Amino acid sequence: MIHTPSDYKSEVREAMRGGDKSVKITHYFDEANELMAPTRLCAQLELEPGASIGFHAHENEEEIFIVLNGTALIDDNGVEKTVKAGDSILTGNGAGHAVKNIGDEPLRMVAVIVPFAR
Repeated sequence: MIHTPSDYKSEVREAMRGGDKSVKITHYFDEANELMAPTRLCAQLELEPGASIGFHAHENEEEIFIVLNGTALIDDNGVEKTVKAGDSILTGNGAGHAVKNIGDEPLRMVAVIVPFAR
């Protein structure tokens, strides 16, 4: 299956997880109908400068972020670190995290959320 950008579906979430401003989520696939693996999210997240995703945790699943462009402050279960294009983040199993665009350009990241194998 090959998708091009014209196939992608986007949505905007305001104050995502209690964060500031909005987050644009562009789904690469229809997670419920196209992916065989139990994937909860496979998308690009876009945060304008100053936008954030509030602190939250994932139980029995993990989330992978790959930073495509921009600069973010990541709260990785209480440890803050600045990340930039090319960096990757792995979180989950009850560990909390938050994301904030601290740069002056849009922050774009690939995000994938998958449950643990049972």
